[in-house]
Amino acid sequence: MGTFLISKRKNDEFQFVLKAGNGEVILTSEGYSSKAGCTNGIESVRKNSQDDSKFDKKEATNGKLYFNLKATNGQIIGSSQMYASASGRDNGIESVKKNAPDADVKEDL
Repeated sequence: MGTFLISKRKNDEFQFVLKAGNGEVILTSEGYSSKAGCTNGIESVRKNSQDDSKFDKKEATNGKLYFNLKATNGQIIGSSQMYASASGRDNGIESVKKNAPDADVKEDL
């Protein structure tokens, strides 16, 4: 089972990562000014991760592949790591879809 981990950045913004059952980070959020905003972001991931149209597949300038998960309003909720192949990226998307709905929420503040 996956885990959302809330932490604080050096600039005092809150962020979360979604980790798969094996502990690997599969999605990293933007920065939030409040913990409540960060928690709302987690709920948005739970909801939007079940909609294939919310995953935006991208290619970085270095040729690596990644994806963004977007909210209903089009705002990016989280971004993946970089992948060497399209199949790796697609597996990452499937992992978010599988782990996000029932993931525990933990804090490292």
